[in-house]
Amino acid sequence: MPTQNLAAIILAAGKGTRMKSSLPKVLQPLAGSPLAAYPIQSSQQLGCSPIVMVVGHQSELVQETFSAQELLFVEQAQQLGTAHAVQMAQPVLNDFSGTLLLLCGDVPLLRQETLQQLLTDHQQAGAVVSVLTATMENPTGYGRIIRKGDCVEKIVEEKDTSAEEKKVQEINTGLYALEAPLAFELLAQIGNQNAQGEYYLTDIISLAREQGHRVVASILNDSAESMGINDRVQLSQAAKILRQRINHDHMVAGVTLIDPDATYIDSKVMIGADTTIYPGAQLRGTTTIGCHCTIEAGAVIDSCTIGDHSIIKAGSALEGSTLGEHSTIGPMAHLRPGTILKGHNKIGNFVETKKAVIGLHSQASHLTYIGDAELGKNVNLGCGTITCNYDGVNKHKTIIEDDVFVGSDSQLIAPVTIGRNSLIGAGSTITKDVPADALALARTAQKTISGWRNRNKK
Repeated sequence: MPTQNLAAIILAAGKGTRMKSSLPKVLQPLAGSPLAAYPIQSSQQLGCSPIVMVVGHQSELVQETFSAQELLFVEQAQQLGTAHAVQMAQPVLNDFSGTLLLLCGDVPLLRQETLQQLLTDHQQAGAVVSVLTATMENPTGYGRIIRKGDCVEKIVEEKDTSAEEKKVQEINTGLYALEAPLAFELLAQIGNQNAQGEYYLTDIISLAREQGHRVVASILNDSAESMGINDRVQLSQAAKILRQRINHDHMVAGVTLIDPDATYIDSKVMIGADTTIYPGAQLRGTTTIGCHCTIEAGAVIDSCTIGDHSIIKAGSALEGSTLGEHSTIGPMAHLRPGTILKGHNKIGNFVETKKAVIGLHSQASHLTYIGDAELGKNVNLGCGTITCNYDGVNKHKTIIEDDVFVGSDSQLIAPVTIGRNSLIGAGSTITKDVPADALALARTAQKTISGWRNRNKK
């Protein structure tokens, strides 16, 4: 670890007006997680304790979103600048002595190695304040790093820069390492005599130098890591960078992506080796895919667990489902939440399942609905089978025991149990339980009227 005493402050109070969204900026989704989830994850991986999040706009929603994380929340009711935001964290850090890592809730692309380097540079220099900087060809909108020789003299915000300072290409990323409690003493001395009338955290650089404290700049090699997300254009740019990283890591780990630029994998997805994923596939949420699987073009899989050697064919949609090994789905199948396949199953084209537990080697090859049902092993559902689970008021369960064969175009009116090794004749509407080893037929007798067609032609 870079330091024994390490805490983090994450600034997440802004509204994000340019997003034009009902959600606060730090909750905008990026590769399956809210923006602020990324600095939270980085802080946790570095071992920061405590982690303090400064909230403001829609603070209750932000706190609710991250309630499962071990965070301390403080509120910045008035948006009076970045220095003021950091000061809001002081009451919960009064007893902390060590290094504060200051992160932004809208800067999601920082690599772990970058933050570790910032902390290492900070410690090795014995600095009180360290700032992460980057060089940009077009630095418009960023605070400029003003140096005197190799030393950082001050940071000037864009709106306060002179014509000469605007030419400087080294920018402030807004990310710092600060020594507490001294940093809070410096923050208390910052004024708001600037174009915005705000308390700028950047002023801590010049204050620290004036008082003889060591100030260090840690230079970021890839400026894209420091990208702040302010609108949906930047959100899409960050998503592209993050997807490239995610896809690269999966390929290095043994996953084949036929076209990485057209494959969309969320940050929490896990994939086993020797799995092949075709273009247009979208793997979302907490999905876990085993080894030796095939995910064909256009499949959408959200928060599912898929066993080894399974095939998800083109155009299928799966959500909240668990598939055992050697399962084959689709094409164009729809597995809804609560679906559990025990393994070696076939769910074919235009089959829909919902809250269905389906036993080993059971199958529904096409044009079937299985809802609120429990199927045993070796069950075959013929084309057009429907478990009629809803009576207009309540949902009811269908139980189909082992080795049952259901003929095509059958309706099973729940609640109903089909006994093991029984057979349902095609075209039947089953309203009563069927015992084991039985044949059940429920059709009207066929009536044939000879010559009817010719007699009724106009």
